[in-house]
Amino acid sequence: MVHETLGAWPRALGRLHAEGPELVLADLVYTAARHLDHVHEQFTGAAQHAASILTRAAAGNTSINSLGVLQNRGSQIDILAARRDDAVDRLKEAIDAYRQVTASEDAASRPRRPGAVPAPAPAPTITQPARVARGR
Repeated sequence: MVHETLGAWPRALGRLHAEGPELVLADLVYTAARHLDHVHEQFTGAAQHAASILTRAAAGNTSINSLGVLQNRGSQIDILAARRDDAVDRLKEAIDAYRQVTASEDAASRPRRPGAVPAPAPAPTITQPARVARGR
């Protein structure tokens, strides 16, 4: 997701910045991506294990527990699916924040084209006030 959106791998983002908020956000993107990978691995592992149990049960190759075929595995998979969805949202937020900060940095560091800047208005002419002669 990070590579498709930003054009760089999460680990490489930190090498693009020496310091400042860009580096902090690059680290945040990297951490969020690692967290998503970890939760996704847990989710897919639990889902594959459940699929294996169901396949054996459907084939009649295992005894079915009176408490259920999956017992608490279904709840575990639901929780992992919710955690994975939350991790995706957090990663998207981190990517968006990184893009905003680096886009504003790029815009501030870009040299302006001479034709793009409007010419300054001429300075206003200041005239001295006329002196009023007072008579005695």
